[in-house]
Amino acid sequence: MLKLYGIPNCNTVKKARDWLASQNIELQFHDFKKHGVSAELFNGWLKQTPWEKLVNRAGTTWRNLSEGEKAAVTDAQSALALMLAKPSVIKRPVLLRGEEILLIGFDEAAYLRALTP
Repeated sequence: MLKLYGIPNCNTVKKARDWLASQNIELQFHDFKKHGVSAELFNGWLKQTPWEKLVNRAGTTWRNLSEGEKAAVTDAQSALALMLAKPSVIKRPVLLRGEEILLIGFDEAAYLRALTP
């Protein structure tokens, strides 16, 4: 079963969810804000992808951090601490099949390649 992690009012998450629905692809949605996140979840992700791909440095949450907070994110552990404190800084959506990250962000062509036979 597919699981999509994100925040429901995020435009990119909305696009991904709409596209998945239009393709009749069933999934479970995990709302970071409503259902929370855990260090265990993020540590699993960090074993699969570099922290730089998970921290959205183009988003509002990152831009609103102080320069000191931004400068403190230098490795997986500091990125983990930031993602736990401010889940909105996570690049989204994150699409998983089981425990495996399939895609981060939304690009229709990439979703087509990953999800159609």
